Amino acid sequence: MKKSLLALAFGTLGLGIAEFVMMGILPDVAANLHISIEQAGHFISAYALGVCCGAPALILARRFPLKHILLALVSVVIAGNLFATAASGYWTLLSARFISGLPHGAYFGVASIVAEKLADKGKGSEAVSIMIAGMTVANLFGVPLGTSLSAMISWRVTFLIVGCWGLVMLYYIWRWVPHVKGVKDTGFKGQFRFLRKPAPWLILGATALGNGGVFCWYSYVTPMLIHISGFSPASMTALMMLAGFGMVVGNLTSGRLSDRYTPGRVGATVQGMICIILLLIFFLAPHPWCAALLMASCTACLFAVSSPEQVSIIRVAAGGEMFGAACVQVAFNLGNAIGAYCGGKVLHWGYQYPALIGVPFALVSFILLTRYYKKYESQYHS
Repeated sequence: MKKSLLALAFGTLGLGIAEFVMMGILPDVAANLHISIEQAGHFISAYALGVCCGAPALILARRFPLKHILLALVSVVIAGNLFATAASGYWTLLSARFISGLPHGAYFGVASIVAEKLADKGKGSEAVSIMIAGMTVANLFGVPLGTSLSAMISWRVTFLIVGCWGLVMLYYIWRWVPHVKGVKDTGFKGQFRFLRKPAPWLILGATALGNGGVFCWYSYVTPMLIHISGFSPASMTALMMLAGFGMVVGNLTSGRLSDRYTPGRVGATVQGMICIILLLIFFLAPHPWCAALLMASCTACLFAVSSPEQVSIIRVAAGGEMFGAACVQVAFNLGNAIGAYCGGKVLHWGYQYPALIGVPFALVSFILLTRYYKKYESQYHS
């Protein structure tokens, strides 16, 4: 594996912990700040909204070297998570989560382009999946560790670790990522030209709705596993590792399949599987081991669809690749925010109901990705 791709993956590892650990420590944060689980869910949405606001700023940074942009973004990661560590209440933590989210989408956007440029011929999707793999490893090891430290010491320790890991990210990107040729500067208006066509809108819509469907349920997976499936709070660390294992397998598998077939075909197939899995979670959540296996399957599918969508948007965004790559992260996290909000609204019915609410989101996403794959992908795939 190329050291440059590994350095990029170190970045997504830190971002993955920062984003996903809130699902594991949600009850601890709520108890410490004396707020409800639904209110604590706002910290998930705040991070996602930070992504949505930060990613479009890449339009202004298009003339800077890609490596310099990555280093600046990692500096914001460090600042945001250290701020979260010191947060004294609901509003300060909400602000810290928003700031922590600002560099997330922009980092993925720039790192995706760098990964494709560094990839061997015909291995672009696999290179992007390696870059994204850091986020899956975060869910396999980082999030369970953060969940465990939160239970044993404090949830603040988790954000402190992410802030310190940011220094590691900074060093290895500086040391291992070469200066690669930037994207062609097509001017300010040229960055938006690709949005005149329907293909990118199908991808962005599918990304937002697909992620929204999963995050209706996954935002509240810890209370569901405890109160509906009957797992003990002490078992959450192991269950978060199982979810992370699913993400690792799903991401790396889809990267290879996308190079062998096409990203759109793989993405549409996996999105159809998500619809079925969410429905099964709703019905089978009271059965502990069914709930655990379905959780791992759903997280595997979540990351099996993300790499194909990331690659697809770069290919359809000619002249605005950096903005397009950032846009798909906006769509991801807009879906996260909407999903966490919608899932929170049905918690009074039961912790398994967010999965049911997620089904129509996932179904529409499947339809959009299938439309893209059937009608438009052949125009861009090479």
